[in-house]
Amino acid sequence: MTVQAILAPVFAQVLLIFVLMFWLGRVRLAEIKAGAVTAGDVSMGQRNWQPRAQQAANAFSNQFELPVLFFALVPLALYTKKADLLFVVLAWIFVASRAVHAGVYVTSNHVPFRFRAYTLGALVLLAMWIVFAVRIFLAPIGI
Repeated sequence: MTVQAILAPVFAQVLLIFVLMFWLGRVRLAEIKAGAVTAGDVSMGQRNWQPRAQQAANAFSNQFELPVLFFALVPLALYTKKADLLFVVLAWIFVASRAVHAGVYVTSNHVPFRFRAYTLGALVLLAMWIVFAVRIFLAPIGI
C-alpha cells in the first residue's frame, strides 16, 4: 500500500475538521451580527450560543475525541508497515462515518442517525486497532 493511499483518509479527516471550523466561525459570526448573541454572552466560554451554533461547536469539538485514536493509529501502522488494503478501506469507512456524523450534527441533529454514524465509526476504529494489534503480536515488526 502506498503512503499516499494510507494518508489520504487522514487528509480527508483533517479537511473535515477545517470545514467544520470555518462553518462554526460563519454560524457564530452570523449570530453575533444578528444580535442573537453578544460577545459578552460568550466571552468566557459560556454556552450561550443559539442551538445552531452550539450544534456546529459540538460537531467541531467531537472531531478531537474519537478521531484522536485514528490519528494515533495511522502513523503507527505506517511506521510498522502494517497498513494494507483492509486498513485503508476501514480508514475510509471511519472518515465517511465522521463526515456523516458531522453532517447530521450541523443539520437535522437527529440523534438516532447521529448515534448510528458515531457507533459505526467507533466500531470500525475498534476493528482497525484490533487488526493492528493482532498483526503486531503475531508477526515480527519489519522495521
